[in-house]
Amino acid sequence: MMKIGILGAGSMGSGIAQVAATAGHEVVVFDTFENALGNMKTRLDKILNRLIEKERINEATRDGITSRIHYGQSMDDFADCGLVIEAIIENIDIKKKVFAQLEAITNESTILASNTSSLSIASIAAACKNANRVIGIHFFNPAPLMKLVEIIPAIQTSEDTVQSAKAMIDSWGKLTVLVKDTPGFIVNRIARPFYGEALRILEEGIADVATIDWAMTTIGGFRMGPFTLMDYIGNDINYTVTETVFKAFYYDQRYKPAFTQKRLSEAGYYGRKAGRGYYDYNENAVKIAPTEDTNLGKMIVNRVVCMLINEAVDALFWQVATQEDIETAMTKGVNYPKGLLAWADEKGLDNVLKTLEDLQAEYGEDRYRPSPLLRKMVRENRVFKSL
Repeated sequence: MMKIGILGAGSMGSGIAQVAATAGHEVVVFDTFENALGNMKTRLDKILNRLIEKERINEATRDGITSRIHYGQSMDDFADCGLVIEAIIENIDIKKKVFAQLEAITNESTILASNTSSLSIASIAAACKNANRVIGIHFFNPAPLMKLVEIIPAIQTSEDTVQSAKAMIDSWGKLTVLVKDTPGFIVNRIARPFYGEALRILEEGIADVATIDWAMTTIGGFRMGPFTLMDYIGNDINYTVTETVFKAFYYDQRYKPAFTQKRLSEAGYYGRKAGRGYYDYNENAVKIAPTEDTNLGKMIVNRVVCMLINEAVDALFWQVATQEDIETAMTKGVNYPKGLLAWADEKGLDNVLKTLEDLQAEYGEDRYRPSPLLRKMVRENRVFKSL
């Protein structure tokens, strides 16, 4: 079995290491931060012991996984790895520096992959002399539980690298989708309105946090409301991704961040991990009750879902991914109740278009502009099911 290198021992790096070791690979993990490897070992032991308690695995399986994970002393320990996956801070300059170092250490045939959620793979690859072996392999957190993995070739990436990387991750039991190297890829691009439009509704005073979350879960069928999910992800992380996508799209108003989330992030109200975010997670906190107004709830869901549909349609228009991969990514990557393009057919493309046009007329903002593909399909009386 190919030896796998993981750079970064945080929750994502640890999760990817667990997945690779479970698949039978020898894995070496390295992190430059003091105590990171020790913390990872403690966290992984806790996770695996919990799986034993739940009878998901037995002790022999646990021991096999832990025996295959090795903790490196430096990046030199990646020298004999066939695949190295970087899972460090979302900073393009740091990533480029790291990839130049990895290229000098590893064999010419080693695939160098970034787990970035939104940064340019082409830019990262440009740090290497042999850029054709660099690719994006984006797992979702927690990596052992989430089936979806986005495979993102840069314009420099060779076809052999693409096929080898995809085959490897498929062999780990993951569901891979092939994505064009554009900001946010599939999921973090299309999902922006789930957070952004909910924040707009909040900032306008149309509904409060609890009511919006109630509407999106009870009426919309989403597993988590946007504010619960942002608190779970971390408002610092979610805001940074939004800001990164906004800048990468040359400040397109569709991806504009919200001041509310920026202020929470600045105040350190990151969500669950900080004990406070949109909700208060302290022991004696009073739970906020939603306003269970069905008409209000339906309006909230329609507004957010139509924005999500528009992003999915536009991603298809710009050939970010195939129709099938877009649907797969949103149902398996972020557990949406149904594929957004199928949802568009169900709602009626003309109704989606009207909602967007009404919002654009009301606010006068480019934020609500309908995708050209949506306009074309309504004009031609077509549906996505027939494509």
